Amino acid sequence: MLINLLPDFFAVLDSTDPAAAYQRYLATHRRILHSYWENYVIPPEGPHFLDIVRGTVAADRADLRSMLERTDVVTLARRVEESCARAFEADVDFDVVLMVGVGAANAGELVVGQRGVAFVCLEHFTGVANPDTFGLGLDPELIPLWLSHEVAHVVRYTSPTSRAAIRSLVRETGEYSYWEAGRTAPLRELLVNEGLAVHASQLVSPGHAIWEYFGYIRRQYARIREMEPVLWKAVEPDLDRAALGLRLRYLSDGVSDDARMAGHHILPERSGYYLGARMVEAAVASRGLPWALRAPTAELISQPYGGAATAS
Repeated sequence: MLINLLPDFFAVLDSTDPAAAYQRYLATHRRILHSYWENYVIPPEGPHFLDIVRGTVAADRADLRSMLERTDVVTLARRVEESCARAFEADVDFDVVLMVGVGAANAGELVVGQRGVAFVCLEHFTGVANPDTFGLGLDPELIPLWLSHEVAHVVRYTSPTSRAAIRSLVRETGEYSYWEAGRTAPLRELLVNEGLAVHASQLVSPGHAIWEYFGYIRRQYARIREMEPVLWKAVEPDLDRAALGLRLRYLSDGVSDDARMAGHHILPERSGYYLGARMVEAAVASRGLPWALRAPTAELISQPYGGAATAS
């Protein structure tokens, strides 16, 4: 189901007390927004939370309003939802959410009460970097790429036919936690999870530059391809370990150089997206994406990986 939070967010901005209105908005849409804050920002309480809220409602939104005037994001999202349902052979209901975030993730996945949610934060897709909103300035044409990536996660986490280990973690609590998954799921599972989503976005939203599917710029993609032998050597001893620091090292932005040091090399940020896509590419090619999204990691990477680089 498509959930459009944009009208309610703009009503917050237009209110006489936007900061107070934002907290009412947060309470109204608690199921989605509390999970968004908990997973991608901070717990929504305390003075730091209030500082973020005040900054969010005071930010200049001219770039966002301009983008929305020229882009029918609702129709775009509906098409992505329908395309994903077909391409992934969806056997579970899920939500697609259009929202404005607080400058954290440009898109992400949630599970709340056993129901999957794929969201996109439109402040990042205005085509203009915005220091007030921390908007990345991504082209709105990339919205389908990112949404399909997140829907792929949701299917893997919640499909009744999914045999993924991460599905078992979600089933126990009915929720998905970025932090707990990082602490408890082996690195191999997390890399495969992102790699599958990369392939999913290539299927649903073709025609983009190859590096955009990984969330890289061209130079970063070239560097990761160049370092591929180093990356495999670095990651191999950690694949069966579970530690939040490993998730951050291989799959997050903003991690210090020291935390990404392996031997004499500083690993590029988010290099795990490339490694994960390489790990599952043979299985996706041979068995198809719907099967791969639901398969356990051991079956996905039963064939060798780490050889020739993905074609550009």
